Amino acid sequence: MKFDFDKDVPDLTGKIILVTGGNVGLGKETIYQLAKHRPAHIYLAARSAAKAQEAIKDIQQRAPDAAPITFLECDLSSFDSIKSAAANFLSQSSELHILINNAGIMACPPGKTKEGYEIQFGTNHMGHAQLTKLLLPTLLKTAEKAPEGAVRIVSLSSMGEAFAAKDPYADADTRLKSDLASLSTWTRYGIAKLANVHHSRALAQRYPSLRCVAVHPGAVRTELTRGPLATYSAFSLIMTPLHWLATFAMTPVSEGAKNQVWAAVSPDAQSGHFYYPVAVDGKASAQAKDDKLCEQLWAWMEKELEAHK
Repeated sequence: MKFDFDKDVPDLTGKIILVTGGNVGLGKETIYQLAKHRPAHIYLAARSAAKAQEAIKDIQQRAPDAAPITFLECDLSSFDSIKSAAANFLSQSSELHILINNAGIMACPPGKTKEGYEIQFGTNHMGHAQLTKLLLPTLLKTAEKAPEGAVRIVSLSSMGEAFAAKDPYADADTRLKSDLASLSTWTRYGIAKLANVHHSRALAQRYPSLRCVAVHPGAVRTELTRGPLATYSAFSLIMTPLHWLATFAMTPVSEGAKNQVWAAVSPDAQSGHFYYPVAVDGKASAQAKDDKLCEQLWAWMEKELEAHK
């Protein structure tokens, strides 16, 4: 499907939007494209204030009439940081129309988040799950007054969800709260991205007033490629030229952001679905479509989030 940012994004007057990882790559491009269509306000959530302010300045130079953009400091690998970011947002806005859970890391060396989750699962999924949970009351309240389908949660997943281990949430208290170093970095990444799809499906089932959509952006030229370079640092003489060749062949962010922007605004984006670019349905893995796995993740995740209130 062809999607034109200027022609196909509707007027967003009055909309409040929050995008995680908005200082670089897909997140920054998403904010830039949405900001041109007159939303009331966009909140850019990211770890680095300096990089965020630089991104905001660049967006405003490229689009002088863009909507106001406010930085929210948020480290998705720390629940304390996420709580602070949510509180900061809620102190400034009583509405939220579009939440785009865009930020992520990929194929990183073994590690854990502050709360002890495998670093990719904890950052890509648990961090966004907690942020979403904290903002849900505001999203639901906004949906009461908005047209059907106007209030949305867009979750950035990946075709990498198909790399997940079989039965990925088994013994979650032990496995997902470890660095999972016995698994390849791509398998760990796959579990995190599969969880993004399941989280979106579970939200769609539980909150019909919200439109919850998961997307794969395609192979996009972003800073995510830093992860593989760090993981395979011992082979840097080989990996670095391969990295640059692969990066050159990837889709630019100006194209890669189209699927998530489409999911955020199009009336055709269906809640609970997982789309390849742009608007291509039906390519999810068998595990991504498994409702039992979806419910297994939700039950365990809710228990974890309640323990970290």
